[in-house]
Amino acid sequence: MSLQRNHAIEGLLREAAPRALAAVARRFGDFAEAEDAVQEAMIDAARQWPAQGLPESPTGWLIHVASRRMTDRIRSEAARRDREQAVAGGEPQVPPPPGGAGEADDTLLLMFMCCHPALTPASAIALTLRAVAGLSTTEIAAAFLVPEQTMAQRISRAKKTIKDSGEQFAMPAAEERAERLRSVLRVVYLIFNEGYAVSEGTELARADLAAEAIRLGRIVHLATPTEPEAGGLLALMLLTEARRPARTDARGELIPLEEQDRSLWDRGLIEEGASVLAMALSHGAVGEYQLQAAIAAEHAQALRPQDTNWREILALYGLLEQVTANPMVTLNRAIAAAMVDGPQAGLALLGELKDRLAGHHRLHSTRAHLLEQAGEPGAAAEYERAAALTKNLPERNYLTKQAARLNRAG
Repeated sequence: MSLQRNHAIEGLLREAAPRALAAVARRFGDFAEAEDAVQEAMIDAARQWPAQGLPESPTGWLIHVASRRMTDRIRSEAARRDREQAVAGGEPQVPPPPGGAGEADDTLLLMFMCCHPALTPASAIALTLRAVAGLSTTEIAAAFLVPEQTMAQRISRAKKTIKDSGEQFAMPAAEERAERLRSVLRVVYLIFNEGYAVSEGTELARADLAAEAIRLGRIVHLATPTEPEAGGLLALMLLTEARRPARTDARGELIPLEEQDRSLWDRGLIEEGASVLAMALSHGAVGEYQLQAAIAAEHAQALRPQDTNWREILALYGLLEQVTANPMVTLNRAIAAAMVDGPQAGLALLGELKDRLAGHHRLHSTRAHLLEQAGEPGAAAEYERAAALTKNLPERNYLTKQAARLNRAG
């Protein structure tokens, strides 16, 4: 079995998993148990398909095996014999081929389940990656650098929380749907952020997580085409991901935006992202993801650093700050202010963040950059503080080199 074929099977399983889970959960009415059964069926598939070949309908195969496991569990519990009679007979129906609105609706329904309001963001992310993205507990634990047992417990608690809530496997009521959709978009956004800029570890990015977030974002957008923020989030991810090939050198070291080879940026993703953003903005209401996407579009469409419309970016960050009141937005507005009005303007804004972002490496790295631009002392020390605070090795290496450069020059 070639490595390429193994990857093809992994991709096929990830695509089939949410459709199989939706079919089994709908048939048996138990999301938590169905998720376990589908995961077990995926393990069986990973063992059998390489040796026996792909089944004619991979999704139908997963549904059949998972349904059989569910039926076996029901038979093993005397208290559920009446329920067994209702659900055990007949072959499960295979859903329609992937790619249509039905698949998008089922996946969105699964995401609504995984982003239950009773769950913490960390639990919702873990459950979404397992139930919707088809990642194993081992893969999710590795992505977030926690022990597998810890991640397994987190996922198990999340499923128990959903089960105890009495949540039915059905779309939420209309009055709940908008709020639940906001939770779904937030989880996809957090998955993408972790993929694009890993919070800790030896790699700057996790391309697989970023790609999975974009896949989920496409599905959500397909299921909710008139929801502006769904389009805004997809556009943001596409426009940001387009710059990834230029963010690191051959050794995996960080390359800052102004030094990147923009010919490496993915123009196809930029064009798609700009198109999706234009459609999202046409719906009227403007939210935080659309604003972030508009900022990303300004960067992505500048062929040279000096072509960047920093004044427009500064205005967009001002709007975004009003919408979110997020200190990281203020930090980015400080960078834009420095580009428009000089480094002192940026440093003045950073002064407002001293307490709100105390101990965050980005505050110190941005302050170091602006101090250096202003020709003021202390930049090297700020780079050193930032390097000591970050848990991401490529970022730490970059910041350490900047501090060493300034110390040599001084």
